[in-house]
Amino acid sequence: MQTAANREWDRVWVGANLATMVGNENPYGALRDTALAVKGDRIAWIGSADEAMAKAGALEVPVRSCKGLWMLPGLIDCHTHLVYGGNRVEEYEMRLCGASYEEISRSGGGIQATVNATRSAGGAALLESAMLRAERLMSEGVTTIEVKSGYGLELDTERRALEAARELGRRLPLTVRTTYLGLHALPREYREKRAEFVAVASGPWLEQLVGAGLVDAVDAFCENIAFTLAETEVLLRAARQFGLPAHLHAGQLTDMGAAELAARYGALSADHLEYLSAGGAAALAASGTVAVLLPGAYYTLRQTVPPPVPLLREAGVAMAVATDSNPGTSPCTSLLLTLSMACTLFGLTPEEAVTGATRHAARALGMQNEVGTLEVGKRADFALYRIERPAELCYNLGANPCVEVVWGGEMRSRSH
Repeated sequence: MQTAANREWDRVWVGANLATMVGNENPYGALRDTALAVKGDRIAWIGSADEAMAKAGALEVPVRSCKGLWMLPGLIDCHTHLVYGGNRVEEYEMRLCGASYEEISRSGGGIQATVNATRSAGGAALLESAMLRAERLMSEGVTTIEVKSGYGLELDTERRALEAARELGRRLPLTVRTTYLGLHALPREYREKRAEFVAVASGPWLEQLVGAGLVDAVDAFCENIAFTLAETEVLLRAARQFGLPAHLHAGQLTDMGAAELAARYGALSADHLEYLSAGGAAALAASGTVAVLLPGAYYTLRQTVPPPVPLLREAGVAMAVATDSNPGTSPCTSLLLTLSMACTLFGLTPEEAVTGATRHAARALGMQNEVGTLEVGKRADFALYRIERPAELCYNLGANPCVEVVWGGEMRSRSH
């Protein structure tokens, strides 16, 4: 009799339809009535259900009968601002009464309002609220998220936010990548000292946070109401010295050339991109930088210029989709709803949208060798859905057909 330690498989799922998200021959890389076996936290084997049943019996491993459920790679939310204090429902009402994002921001609202609430919140409160938001995402089959700081705009609060994000990954069956959004907004105390703030946020603050093991990547809001190209480049140069990859908020309100800047620094992603030139798209394609589309913010802000998806397609830029979960411009904790928005508002096909929350989202985090597709050797993160075809993940507004989630080879508790 084999022991658990030396068995070739630990468990096997049989009779599922796999959307592997690999290759271009079949839509979604689909494999019908297939089996997937796991060893430890890795996918060990993918093949026919009949072969799996025979081998599972010989190996005496547990078998999960899927009975036609669809199995997809664990979903990845590659752009969130999940850790923050308070909310901005008052601004939501203001926008519906005619105030613009820029007007709210310049009047002291916007990001600064959340900065004030986040600075006032303790670490325990930040973690508790972030866990609730993370668990809502997890219930839909999300197994990996990126979490940005940026609502502290001072070292102590930025540290608390990043510590809370790290703690999410320790307390929940969830992979968390942390991003230091060092240049998000100019805090009031630095209103007359822009250069000093850029220098301290990109210098000693970054150095201390990296030294504490809290930073996986950096980000900046490069926009006419936030930071210039030159200011953003200060942070990107500093990140390069620490060997950190970058993301960039680019082209949300204007085309300042932020996409080209992201490409020049080989950024993992350029995010938003409602305003993007053909030259910017070509630069992203040449650098391999992923375009992260954020329809939740577009919807909440009632924007009228969508990202130029046909231009991105033509240039060959990989497109990811994420919630941009944040208190002001995208108070959304449903990646499935976001996929529907990406199709209806931006014109993605369902397959492009699902790819954007799996394979391309993994690439946007630099994790394409670990997650994002169902392949032997990759991490065993996947979700099972009671659907007839993968496009239903974009079709059923408000529905959650997820019935089981596996993270690192282990079935996640239904309470998550």
